Amino acid sequence: MQIMSWMMDTYSTKKNYTIPGIVTGKPISIGGSFGRQKATGRGVFIIGSKIASKINLNIINSKISIQGFGNVGSVAANLFFKAGAKIVAIQDDKTTIYNPNGFNIPKLQKYVTFTRSIKDFNEGEKINDSKEFWSIPCDILIPAAIEDQITINNANNVTAKIILEGANGPTTTEADDILRDKGIILAPDVITNAGGVIVSYFEWVQNLSNLLWTEQEINLRLNNIICNAFDAIWELANTKKVSLRTAAFIIGCTRVLQAHKTRGL
Repeated sequence: MQIMSWMMDTYSTKKNYTIPGIVTGKPISIGGSFGRQKATGRGVFIIGSKIASKINLNIINSKISIQGFGNVGSVAANLFFKAGAKIVAIQDDKTTIYNPNGFNIPKLQKYVTFTRSIKDFNEGEKINDSKEFWSIPCDILIPAAIEDQITINNANNVTAKIILEGANGPTTTEADDILRDKGIILAPDVITNAGGVIVSYFEWVQNLSNLLWTEQEINLRLNNIICNAFDAIWELANTKKVSLRTAAFIIGCTRVLQAHKTRGL
């Protein structure tokens, strides 16, 4: 957040007046937005809840595995935990931990605040082979770390009913096909992790309008936008018999095409 402050200050110095809307992700004290830091993880939770309701999967006591326990994974984990889900497996860059009864996420978050890793957390068991993470039984799998994590080598091991792409590009093209053949619903990154970008847009709008919305207002607006977008994707995917990823791309490309036609391009 401090880096974004420096960027704003550097640009503003060149213009001789403060321009907060030039960047987003700033501290609230200098034009940032409430809810921005948790927005991506919240978006993951919203999409996961939407899909669960559509396939009649009860979030309460559902089992969730999460790769990545940073800004996205930890927030999503906490929201699912509060909704009654069991976060049974978590993996970061150092270790994989498993607890069939579910981890106490608020307790784990406090632990990670001081240690910067889930390593040696005293609940559950440590899994030495990181590859085993992908075969742990769960209802929802959330890759929220880095790209190319679900591949042709491990896609067949995935047991989840739903995959929520919290990271950018965590699933390879070949794995995408395997997961679809297995009947797994994959919510693509373009909608699943869009919460952060949406709230960055909100921050920009607030800067331009000299407004400061409450966190409740931010979360409500985020929920409305991301739910409406997902409903359109879900409907098109079912109508066209395509994946959610393909449906999202169709909608995006169609909007660009319509804008070009409107301009006579």
